[in-house]
Amino acid sequence: MLSQTTESLWNDVWCVIPAFNEATTIRQLVEALLEMCPRVIVVDDCSTDGTAQQLYGLPVKLLSHTTNKGKAASLKNAFTYAASQGAAAVITMDGDGQHDPTDAKRLLALWRARPDHLIIGARLHDQKHFPRARYHANRIACFWISWAAGHAIADTQSGFRVYPAPVIELILRGKVKSSRFTFESEVLIEAARAGTRTLAISIPGHYPRHARPSHFRPVIDITKIILMVASKLLQRGMSPLGLLNSLKPAPIIDPIQPATKPDQQSSSPS
Repeated sequence: MLSQTTESLWNDVWCVIPAFNEATTIRQLVEALLEMCPRVIVVDDCSTDGTAQQLYGLPVKLLSHTTNKGKAASLKNAFTYAASQGAAAVITMDGDGQHDPTDAKRLLALWRARPDHLIIGARLHDQKHFPRARYHANRIACFWISWAAGHAIADTQSGFRVYPAPVIELILRGKVKSSRFTFESEVLIEAARAGTRTLAISIPGHYPRHARPSHFRPVIDITKIILMVASKLLQRGMSPLGLLNSLKPAPIIDPIQPATKPDQQSSSPS
């Protein structure tokens, strides 16, 4: 039974997990989320390992693809459903166990305090636990995406986010055209251009031994991201002011500080 305080925090909020071959981790993850939030969507992207069957008996909304469409399509599918249910915000997280579901409460509390921001769980500060190749690829992506967004973003490749309703509406109106992993990067750029900046909260990275290998391909996917960003920068004359702003320290909220008073953080954006 959720307490009244917990219910208020999670009111009109949906949790979304795009899943492709996550049979070893998906049930434990969903069970943990259901302890906090009764509104959980899992999008099974044509898994071949019985991912959907692992959810048997759990009160979740299961959306299934008959062909593998990629993460972008899974997120759009879930956003469409959540918006139809009047969602004020959607929390997204990966299904491979890299995100601790209990951290969702901290991301959500920060969004409640700063509802005009897209909240992201940032892991890059935890370099010693981050796979080396992915760390450096993510740093490259952060530079380019922050430049195009016009402000420094702490971890552009983290899928652990709180999307406010205006950003979801922007996505569903077709303002974000990229597919697969490039999609989440373009969201940050288009959201910033529409007036929704990103604010990060530090979270630890988890890399379970029993989880499947990451679908992210550092060289190929970062190249695609850079090409997408370059196109947007060219459209805006390379945005020199955006470059200048992106070189400032990225704002990151320390979770041990009160998330309800982020304006007291010296690194918070004005």
